[in-house]
Amino acid sequence: MSRLTPALLFFVALGITVTAAPPVNVEWNPPNLPPAPLEGPSLCVGAYLEPAQGQAMLNAALAQFPDRASWDAYAAHLRQRIQENIGLSPWPQRTPLNAIIRSKRVYDGYTVENVAFESVPGYFVTGNLYRPLNAKPPFAIILSTHGHGSQVKKPADFENQGRFTASVQARGGTFARLGAIVLSIEMVGYGDSIAQVGEAAHKRPFTQTLQTWNAVRALDFLLSLEGADPTRVAVSGESGGGTQTFLLTALDPRVTLAAPVVMVSSYFFGGCACESGLPVHRSKDHFANNAMIAALAAPRPLLVVSDGQDWTQHVPQIEFPFLQQIYGYYGVPQNTANIHLAAEGHDYGPSKRAAVYRFIAAHFRLDLARTLDAAGGIHESHITIEHHGPLHVFNEKFSLPPDAPQDIAMIERTLQQLQR
Repeated sequence: MSRLTPALLFFVALGITVTAAPPVNVEWNPPNLPPAPLEGPSLCVGAYLEPAQGQAMLNAALAQFPDRASWDAYAAHLRQRIQENIGLSPWPQRTPLNAIIRSKRVYDGYTVENVAFESVPGYFVTGNLYRPLNAKPPFAIILSTHGHGSQVKKPADFENQGRFTASVQARGGTFARLGAIVLSIEMVGYGDSIAQVGEAAHKRPFTQTLQTWNAVRALDFLLSLEGADPTRVAVSGESGGGTQTFLLTALDPRVTLAAPVVMVSSYFFGGCACESGLPVHRSKDHFANNAMIAALAAPRPLLVVSDGQDWTQHVPQIEFPFLQQIYGYYGVPQNTANIHLAAEGHDYGPSKRAAVYRFIAAHFRLDLARTLDAAGGIHESHITIEHHGPLHVFNEKFSLPPDAPQDIAMIERTLQQLQR
C-alpha cells in the first residue's frame, strides 16, 4: 500500500476519497498529442496543445474517470505528482515567519499595512495587508496573487507592476470593506523582491517551487492573525496569479474557495518558468492540463473568469463543461461557475473584479451592500489607490536586513535543507 502524504491525509479528512493504488500510466490520453521527450523533464510550455487537443484530453479524462471514485483516485495521483515535481515533496519544515507588519494607513472602511515574512529563513515574502474597519470577527481571509508585468527600469515603473497596480489595490480594499482580511503578495523577482534577488531570479524554474511555497506560508500568516476564520479561505489572481491560485488550491486543503482569472485553459499551460518550468503537468505516469488541475478544487467553490481575447476564449464550450461534470460527481454542480466576458481581454478589470466580489460574497456571507450603487451595480469609489511609494515594505527608512541572502541559489539550497 502506498503512503499518503500529509496533504492527501487532509483531503481524506475533508471526505474526499483517496485510494492507495493510483493509475500508473497515461494510456487513456487521446492520440496525436505531443510526444514526451526521450530524456529530461516533460515540460509543457505556453500553447503546448491545440484547442482541439485540449478538448480531446478532457473528453478522454471523463471517459477514463466516469465517476467520483475513479476521479478521486486520479486526483490523488495528480496531487502527489504535482507536489513532487514542483519540488515540495516532502513538504519543507515550517520555520518561524518572523512577520513584519507596519506603516498602517486608514482609509474609508479599511486599513492598509505593509507586510513581510520569511517563507524560508532569510527570504522575505512582501505584500500588503488590507483589513476591515467596520466588521466584526471572525473574518474571511483572501490571498491575492498577481500576474506578470513589465520590467522595472525606473521607479515609476512600479506603478504598473504586481501588487502596486490599481487592480490589486482595488480588490484588496474592496474585499476589506466587505469584511474580509486580504493579503496581496508579489512574485519572486517583483516589487520588493527585486531588491533581494533581482528581476532575473523570476525566470528560474525554482521560482515555481518558491512561489508555491510562499503561497502556502502566506496562508500560515493569514490564519495566524487574530479573528481569522479557517472555514472561509479564498485565493484569487489573474494570469500567472491564476496559475498560483489553482496550484495552491490543488495542494493545500485549507483553501475553501478559488477564483482563478483569465488563466484556466485545456491547451495553454503558462509561458513563464514560474508556471511551466518544472514538469508539474506531465511525467511518465501523469498528464494534466490546467483545466484538470483547476478541477482539483472540487467540491470546494470555484469561479473561473474568462475572456474572448486569450487562451480562455473557449472556456464556456470546452473547459467549463468539464468542470461541471467533475463537480457533478460530488453532487455540487452549483459550486462551480464561469463568468465569460467575450468582448474583454487579458486583465483583472472592473467587470472581472465585480464577478469575483459577488461570488466570494455569496459563499462567504460578506456584506456586498457596501459596494452597491443605487442601481445594484458594483462600485469601487471608496478605494484609495496609493502611489507605489507607501506600499513598499523596504525603503529608505526600513531597509532590507543586511544578512538577507541575495543569491536565489542559496535560497534554493536553504529550502532543500528544510526537506531533510
